[in-house]
Amino acid sequence: MFLVLFDYIKIFNCKALSNSFSKNGLILSAFSILLFSAPQSNSNELNSIFYDFSFNSIDGELMPMSAYKNKVVLIVNTASKCGYTGQYDGLQKLWENYKNKGLVVLGIPTNDFFQEPGKESDIKKFCSINFNVNFPMTSKISIVGKNAHDFYKWAVQSLGPAQSPKWNFHKYLLSHKGKLLASFSSAVTPDSKIITEAILDALSRIPENRI
Repeated sequence: MFLVLFDYIKIFNCKALSNSFSKNGLILSAFSILLFSAPQSNSNELNSIFYDFSFNSIDGELMPMSAYKNKVVLIVNTASKCGYTGQYDGLQKLWENYKNKGLVVLGIPTNDFFQEPGKESDIKKFCSINFNVNFPMTSKISIVGKNAHDFYKWAVQSLGPAQSPKWNFHKYLLSHKGKLLASFSSAVTPDSKIITEAILDALSRIPENRI
């Protein structure tokens, strides 16, 4: 309706508008009602940037995302009992191949899809024994719904609900400036061409990597 009003106003020239306002102020009143009755968000997540957020590590230590300034970050919600759990292997390889170029792979265990029932110590042991994982991982958190971590609320509000995690091993890619670049569904594997190319492109934009 707001846009319709603008289109309606643009039909008239400035003189006609002035006459209309001076006669009864009808258009101005309608505009004011629309402007001040429009939904206003009080959510701090909308005003947040990536570096404002923090997690707890899988060992319980604070992990401020500000530590990853000037890094490209791939954030993945993980689970130990999922059909996609084998993606840990591909994530570890991405980490090994590109960490020296500025990539951070961040694993975020969640039981939101009922496939990560274990404690953090169990998750860490499982990942280490089965996939030799040594990339950073957080403590187990919620990523969907009203109890979702603020990062996930921000990501969904930034990219839209269609880009929210629908299952384990959803992926978000962030630039070295903390900007959300892309969202990849669970079925898109870490070694896929689309993810590899997106990571390489993002890494190429880090000043230290430019030739």
